Amino acid sequence: MADSFAVHQHLINHAPESAVIVGGGYIGLEMADAFIYRGMSVTVVEHSASVMKTVDASLGEIIQDELQAHGVTVINNVAIETIEQQGTKLLVKGKGFETKTDMVLVAVGVKPSTEVAQTANVATGIKGAIKVNSRMETNVPGIYAAGDCVETWHRLLNKYTYLPLGTTAHKQGRVAGENAVGGNREFTGSLGTQVVKVFELVIARTGLRDSESTEIGFEPVTLETQMWDHKAYYPGARKLHIRITGDRRTQRLLGAQIVGYYQAEVAKRIDIFATALFHNMQIEDLNDLDLSYTPPLSSPWDPVQMSAQAWLKQHSPSLLVSA
Repeated sequence: MADSFAVHQHLINHAPESAVIVGGGYIGLEMADAFIYRGMSVTVVEHSASVMKTVDASLGEIIQDELQAHGVTVINNVAIETIEQQGTKLLVKGKGFETKTDMVLVAVGVKPSTEVAQTANVATGIKGAIKVNSRMETNVPGIYAAGDCVETWHRLLNKYTYLPLGTTAHKQGRVAGENAVGGNREFTGSLGTQVVKVFELVIARTGLRDSESTEIGFEPVTLETQMWDHKAYYPGARKLHIRITGDRRTQRLLGAQIVGYYQAEVAKRIDIFATALFHNMQIEDLNDLDLSYTPPLSSPWDPVQMSAQAWLKQHSPSLLVSA
């Protein structure tokens, strides 16, 4: 929060006309959006082959097209090595890349701030985050921890990871607070459900991707489909890009990713997948859900269900009931 206030104050005091953002993740792309709307020239530098590494590359390309359509310059496969002051400008360099700018914003990940906990002999683990149990208790009796400073239990991975998310922090905080005053509540785990708006697009994901699923013994297969967000004959229909990941052997749902227009109910639809994941549902089970429908908002089969049917048609034909 202090950093965000400092950035805002810098914009007021110095009125930079250009900015280089190092990092093409959630914070970097949200800030690119904000800077463009302030009338600045923006360059995003990402060390990977596509922006937004939390979704698959095909969706990253769609996001990159959206950034470029709004005037953002995107540089991929470059790691920034030096940032030097040169007069009133900053010289930013990486292998094969060099530019001068008024401002540099580095947004390359989150680090848990656990110095105070360590002075109390509280144990830390993954990426320096505080170790907790399901009651959000640390190893020191009477000390509880929650939020971006702690390890998080992942429901699908069945292990602790570092997953700093606001929704997770609120749930953990409720558990820690209740138990601190004598309650008996447990944190049931996270699925890594996330959503972000970048210009006219909303990007969302939940659960596991192929690489994460393979690591824990699944045989994942992912299918990408394009569906109209509502009945195409009703004005204003927009395409949704939906990627479903399921286990080839059991047809269990493992994860989902969606990119679509910001008014296309992307957040609602990723929440359907998240609810299904929470209850260990198979992909076929999505077709039994009683989802709402009216032509301006959806179809009799929601795009979530139509994407599930497309996955089943390719990878489990015997389970597919024709629509």
